[in-house]
Amino acid sequence: MSVEPVSCTIKTPVALQIGDTVSDLSRPGVYITDITLAEPVNIQEISFKNYYTAYLTVRVQQREDGSVKWVTCLRNHCLMANPHAEAGSHDYFSIYRQQMSAKPDNVMTVRLILRQPSSEWLNFNIEEINIYPCVKEDTEWDVPAWLSTLTPVETSLDLNGLPDPETVSSSIQQMWALTEIMQASQNAASIGRFDVDGSYDVKLLSFT
Repeated sequence: MSVEPVSCTIKTPVALQIGDTVSDLSRPGVYITDITLAEPVNIQEISFKNYYTAYLTVRVQQREDGSVKWVTCLRNHCLMANPHAEAGSHDYFSIYRQQMSAKPDNVMTVRLILRQPSSEWLNFNIEEINIYPCVKEDTEWDVPAWLSTLTPVETSLDLNGLPDPETVSSSIQQMWALTEIMQASQNAASIGRFDVDGSYDVKLLSFT
């Protein structure tokens, strides 16, 4: 059973820049992307494709007991091992609730804070964002009709006609012992070159 992503609205990233935005032409190192959910959701997973973002922070706006609060669930999660290198710049990522320091439950808005300290890249962002809800614990998997009609297979084995395992084991041990005795006897009863029945045959002797 597949889980569909929740309905949401992804707003245009907003750049955070220190100084005069008119005179200061340096590239901003931080972008903020807000995602508004259609209804409060318990989040299980946030998946996306990276585009030169080095670090990601996730904050969520939760509704609890009639009040609204912001909570940081993930701080400076590394997406690129080296901000100046290509590795990880176009990878797909998934952030699961088990990785978060706070439970993302009853979430109304998700705020993604993107950081790229390197000046190597002209732009950075994350794309193809999907948010997946938690699946209820009492939700049952759909079982095909043909599978429910199968007859359970008996696990017991029919051993009729097979020899007793203990008897087989004893016979193997006896054969092993007999083999050892035969090998020992062959080594002890080796016959010398001129030794015949414990004595030497004069005809077989040669003189140098």
